[in-house]
Amino acid sequence: MTDLIILGAGTAGLSASIYAVRAGLSVRLLETGVCGGQILNSPDVDNYPGLPGISGFDFIQKLSDHAAKAGVTPESVTITSAELQGAVKHIHTSNEILEARAVILATGASHRNLGCPGEEKFKGKGVSYCATCDGAFFRGKDAAVVGGGETALEDALFLSNLCKTVFVIHRREEFRASHAAVEALRRRENVRFLLSSTVEEIKGARLVSSLTLRSTKDGSLSELPVSGVFIAVGLAPNTSLFEGELSLENGYIPAGEDCHTALPGVFAAGDCRTKLLRQLITAAADGAVAAVEAGKYLA
Repeated sequence: MTDLIILGAGTAGLSASIYAVRAGLSVRLLETGVCGGQILNSPDVDNYPGLPGISGFDFIQKLSDHAAKAGVTPESVTITSAELQGAVKHIHTSNEILEARAVILATGASHRNLGCPGEEKFKGKGVSYCATCDGAFFRGKDAAVVGGGETALEDALFLSNLCKTVFVIHRREEFRASHAAVEALRRRENVRFLLSSTVEEIKGARLVSSLTLRSTKDGSLSELPVSGVFIAVGLAPNTSLFEGELSLENGYIPAGEDCHTALPGVFAAGDCRTKLLRQLITAAADGAVAAVEAGKYLA
């Protein structure tokens, strides 16, 4: 039986594996997709201390190499179910049932897509899902934010300190975000609201150069020249596997800064847990904390 199984080989999971091995635990690191998670879509990471300008791919490669040096190699598996409530945890894959005394859930979250033409083509080339991560690349340029919730307006406020003009595009006349967030944006002279509008297409040659917008009132089309578009239409935590085993909050796993869930021996790290800030540095920190706490639990 393994001491610890880690589900997810993104920043949180890889960091957890390094700390767990250093604590003397036997570890298996499982990944159902591509190792690395969302950060692989970022051509430049400029906000991880000590590694300015590194690509998302190179960042994950360095982290994977570090884990391999510690003796951990991610295993590519198909996980069909997870039994987390007993003293021994059972992870069912398509080939076998794995047992562990503790589990770290580091399955991450996925940004919801707009689904319009050009979105996939220009990911990392003007299309972004994280203003905090990529906003600096659009300093002095025109950019758009798509969405009407708190995250969208927070992104727009953040970008208004960097960009020449920020266009907030929302399909309705009213925002889901708080009145305070809306009013804070209205006070910014370089923010423009394009309401009752949807993005029909993202256009450009090598990089994004414009958006085609459609009015939800009369169906008319218009062109909006921008260098970047930040899509903030929600996150989808990758936690459906744990429904019935854990109580979820809007899909996220309730866990505090100590990464403890409601189940003994089960910890949550990274974007899949309830938290204030979802960034590489907080994912790495979560991985370290979760591994240390798992070590205490297993002692």
